[in-house]
Amino acid sequence: MAVQALSTVAATSKSINQLNCRGPDSFLWTKNPLEPKNPQCQWLGTPIKFSLQSKNFKQFLSKQCTIRANVSFVLPRGKPEPTVPIDKIPKWSAKAVKSFTMAELEARKFKYATTGTEALILGMLIEGTNFASKYLRANSITLLKFREETIKIVGKGDFYYCSPKEPPLTEDAQKALDWAFDEKLNSGDSGEITTTHVLLGVWSQQGSPGYKVLAALGFNDEKAKELENVISDPGFVDD
Repeated sequence: MAVQALSTVAATSKSINQLNCRGPDSFLWTKNPLEPKNPQCQWLGTPIKFSLQSKNFKQFLSKQCTIRANVSFVLPRGKPEPTVPIDKIPKWSAKAVKSFTMAELEARKFKYATTGTEALILGMLIEGTNFASKYLRANSITLLKFREETIKIVGKGDFYYCSPKEPPLTEDAQKALDWAFDEKLNSGDSGEITTTHVLLGVWSQQGSPGYKVLAALGFNDEKAKELENVISDPGFVDD
């Protein structure tokens, strides 16, 4: 058995030597492992010449493919889409979309099963750079105060409750977003729907948790009217 094994190894070694794949010209040997070599093995027949030089790709690399895309984000809507040309439908500002995302996260943090009007306000305060949050802070309505008042009025959810990944909107919150959308659409302005529209939408839902918290912290109809005058400016942007 041992002799037979040694014979097999010897035969295998002889076969490998006959392939002539151990010399400098073979495809298995090179000083630089990254240097391309032309195959010279008998098994491959006629040598195949190829090169990985970048010059072969100059024409390909010189061509630049420019991709342009317009991405628009749409917040949930509780009404049928308006029968107006698509270019007339107002778009949500990036800060309004980000604030909405923060609102969902805040609702989950409070262990709520839904995203309410109070969460919409918390979302814009967390985002922090939008006009509505700046206006609220200028009137002493800060994120910490709003959180504390929310817990007093709404409470916190069960500690062991696992909120949905995207807590659905309450009826009041959906109406607030619809109010913001309709207000912008009816204005005829080509601008975006901002967090200020959402803030006024929440204020329009009297009796909702967000309305109660705002009122408890000093927001009133006079301030709402002031904001309405601000967003009525055609050049108003959410910053």
